[in-house]
Amino acid sequence: MDPAPGIVHRQPVQRHTEQDICSVSAAGEQDVDRAVRAARKALKHPSWSLLSGTERGHFMNRLADLVDQHGGTLAAIETLDNGKPLSVSRSYDVPQFSEVLRYYAGWTDKNHGSVIDVGPKKMAYTVKQPVGVCGQIIPWNYPLDMAAWKLGPALSCGNTVVLKLAEQTPLSMLYVAQLVREAGFPPGVINIINGRGGEAGAALARHPGVDKIAFTGSTATGKEVMRMAAGTLKAVTLETGGKSPLIVFDDANLEQAVRWAHEGVMANQGQVCTATSRLLVQDGIYERFVERLKAFTEETSILGDPFEPRTYQGPQVGRAQAERIMSYISSARGAGANVFHPRGQSLPSTGYFVPPTILTDVGVDTAAFQEEIFGPVAAIARFGSEQEAVEIANATRYGLAGAVFTRDLGRAHRVARDLEAGMVWVNSSNDSDVRVPFGGVKESGLGRELGEDGLRGYYTVKAVHVNLTDD
Repeated sequence: MDPAPGIVHRQPVQRHTEQDICSVSAAGEQDVDRAVRAARKALKHPSWSLLSGTERGHFMNRLADLVDQHGGTLAAIETLDNGKPLSVSRSYDVPQFSEVLRYYAGWTDKNHGSVIDVGPKKMAYTVKQPVGVCGQIIPWNYPLDMAAWKLGPALSCGNTVVLKLAEQTPLSMLYVAQLVREAGFPPGVINIINGRGGEAGAALARHPGVDKIAFTGSTATGKEVMRMAAGTLKAVTLETGGKSPLIVFDDANLEQAVRWAHEGVMANQGQVCTATSRLLVQDGIYERFVERLKAFTEETSILGDPFEPRTYQGPQVGRAQAERIMSYISSARGAGANVFHPRGQSLPSTGYFVPPTILTDVGVDTAAFQEEIFGPVAAIARFGSEQEAVEIANATRYGLAGAVFTRDLGRAHRVARDLEAGMVWVNSSNDSDVRVPFGGVKESGLGRELGEDGLRGYYTVKAVHVNLTDD
């Protein structure tokens, strides 16, 4: 649809050149209202509401096929707009979008209720029905994948959607909007808008025509979204901040722990909500681990143009984010931490680049160890016993994820049980899977995405009681 009169525009920026890419309309309250009304109309229209689950799945699979066919273009757009390496956009972001859609397309004809035995005089059964119009707000770190995580279960359950893109990185999903039309979805089923969070996002969260809000982003913004949604008692799913621990015990496979520790904090420029950026290393292996992690980071974390094949780390999403990360590094140095940057690499002269950083001997109460930096910064502290490791790991307001490295199977299960987190990896980090639920506890969010559990936020259960007698 055309934007409302007087609409403002934003210029997405190439993160590695700091040059404008194009001009994109930023939706205002009127645009949000039009999108919600379109979604509400489509929700009840026979072209969508009377489809079988199998038929809905066909639409989703068509869209997944089109995304695969346009994968090269989408990967280039994602890298241009976000700054992540093209190799990552090609191998991870684009394939995961279609994988998630196909997974949830497979659920469309399996979202059914059950018959409950209540005796011979009565029949009782349940029906799973769509929540309704779903407002979905996605972040800038994984524009394609976060959209798929939300669209997939919502469409699978028969809902309609208003998807609000991150104003920093709208381009890949605006391209997907064309593919939605080509896939044949009925008008109004998927509505994609761009706009600032404080305007378009807030209007969506408050709108009385929206039945559910799903949000991924910072904890502070998630709390605001929840407050606004409370005005009409909307259902809410939140995936918010994290400061996840990675615990390395003395008996761990050192090389394995180093590889995964690096991936867990340096991947995607450190812009990952589940980044295992708090490293807890047992005394007996501490020095060896730190030296190997430094060496591995020097070998692997190659900064540069995200379109160059050898680049591992591209620029951050913007100048403000890069400056924020550097301020945390400076603060950590002032608090007594040792700061390591790979030798032999200089920052490019243009672009929002931050050097991969390893902070050692970090105080566990300092900002670098407690606050979400959202950048390529690993903060490492020592521990002595298993109990101490768990206590330090849990001493945070976050509870998104955690990782533990050990050869002791009993210890692995104990620590996984005791960590206050929605997800725990054993001898790996951040290797999530579409079939496995994703989400946190404490101030890291509400509800789950991915897997069968990801469907639960997108349907309601209606109970039907049938009297089989004449009484």
